Amino acid sequence: MNPSGDRIAWLQGGDAKCVKPRPFPTSPLHLVLLGPPGVGKGTQAELIVAACGACQLSTGDIFRNAAKGGSGAPPSPAMATALAAMRRGELVSDDTVVELVRERSAECLNCERGFLLDGFPRTAEQARSLDGMLSQLNRKLDGVINYFAPENLIIERLSGRRVCRKCRTGYHVANKPSKVSGVCDACGGELMQRDDDKPEAIRTRLQAYAATCNPVLDHYRKQGLLHEIEASGDPKSVFAKTSVVLNKLAPAS
Repeated sequence: MNPSGDRIAWLQGGDAKCVKPRPFPTSPLHLVLLGPPGVGKGTQAELIVAACGACQLSTGDIFRNAAKGGSGAPPSPAMATALAAMRRGELVSDDTVVELVRERSAECLNCERGFLLDGFPRTAEQARSLDGMLSQLNRKLDGVINYFAPENLIIERLSGRRVCRKCRTGYHVANKPSKVSGVCDACGGELMQRDDDKPEAIRTRLQAYAATCNPVLDHYRKQGLLHEIEASGDPKSVFAKTSVVLNKLAPAS
């Protein structure tokens, strides 16, 4: 993908082509990141991309991009199905998520820079589907990193998030507070707590994640691919642990 991190081809889907202006890594990595909401997986994904050059492929980014109106390009068949489900207020089905990834498999999963799957697979069935896609491309995963942290810490992290009602700029009451409490630095709008960032909603999200994550972890544990990292510390200290794993998977030449 391009160096600004736009990942525009991944977000557009269909036949969109990847822009690859940077030199390719000498040892491209093919990784999956797992972990519950609020564990800091997205932050670690950005640090991994900066360190090893892999393309970050996030199904969450796809859905957020679609919710904002997308890139302006006509949606692919799987994206059209996903958008229709979202407009009805429904969850996007496993089959549709798999098809979204499959549509990009020849380009993104076959990228010479490697890839970092963030948010996929979420179920054992999705994991098996990914195995099949990679087998068709003669690719293999190098590793699967699972981040975990105590539930009370995750609730503290997520419940402290605030977002501007007007411009949607994000803040955190402890880690990234606005200059004036409750007021957006960028536009002066009111800061609010999203309903899904309230403690009870977070517990529900964590329970939903726990119901599907163990079979996925077992799937990769049996393949000898799983690496588990305790993520209670700050991003820098967690990335230090992540780097140990990355160095094992792709030793410096």
